[in-house]
Amino acid sequence: MMSLINKWREDYVIWHANRIKIPSFEARNIIRRNITFSGRVQNVGFRLEVYCLAQRLQLIGWVKNLADGSVEAELQGNESKINFLVNCMKSLKRASVQNITSIDLPLQDSEDSFVIRK
Repeated sequence: MMSLINKWREDYVIWHANRIKIPSFEARNIIRRNITFSGRVQNVGFRLEVYCLAQRLQLIGWVKNLADGSVEAELQGNESKINFLVNCMKSLKRASVQNITSIDLPLQDSEDSFVIRK
């Protein structure tokens, strides 16, 4: 029964992420940013939503749950696209983002995709 509920939740998260209208973005500088979202961000499909949006926005990096209940992501790509993703996650109704910390990082040439880390 639980796996069926998890499947429904995953399907809903993917459906929701895919219906967000992605605007056109001006070419901007490429950046890498470490972002930690805290609040009620685990067990609500938050990581999967970050992953789906990052894929659609053609960002690279990763996202993972942290032991303290927060979610950490490293995002690399167009600064406007990263800001758009962060704003989408802040406004997510099924989560409650209480705090966001953001640290600029050096670019990494070794990555070419976006992944969910366990």
